Amino acid sequence: MITTMLPACGETTSWLKDRISDRSEEGEILGAPEIEVYVQELGKIASGDPAAQAEIYADAHAAATLTPSPSTNLRLGLVLAIPGHPESDPQEAQRLLREVLTQTVLLTPAEISMATIHLNSVERQIVADAEVRRMRATTSRATQTQEQAISQRLATVEAENRRLRRELEEADAKLEAITSIERSIREQE
Repeated sequence: MITTMLPACGETTSWLKDRISDRSEEGEILGAPEIEVYVQELGKIASGDPAAQAEIYADAHAAATLTPSPSTNLRLGLVLAIPGHPESDPQEAQRLLREVLTQTVLLTPAEISMATIHLNSVERQIVADAEVRRMRATTSRATQTQEQAISQRLATVEAENRRLRRELEEADAKLEAITSIERSIREQE
């Protein structure tokens, strides 16, 4: 009986070693949420439902505040990285995602991928936002310059109109005087 159990124990030990090494290759970390959890939350935030957005943000913020870990900070960073909701904050998302990526030992490969993808996206969004602000400032300066030029031209035209009105009034007065002199000459004749 012992002779039959020893090979079975060897096989079981071998099977357990294979299972442990397979798990370590997958990067399974106890307590780490499945990637689907992140994807579902991001989908809900992107859907545009304000109540769901507020609830997910509040939950992620509370989790990151009360139990800070790479996973809770990743979750909050991902929530902040999604544009189009009131709590979206690309700069804070960038900070959190960079911080999370310094702790890759505590993350699954899927979490590392999510953090990297969203960090790249947030950085591009920040660059695009800066470019939009720069273009708006440039456009604003150009518009302001045009408005000043138009105001100056308008002031010049108004001054010219006032001058022409005065000259017209003077010409009318002279014409009236000439007409008056002509009438008096006709009356004398």
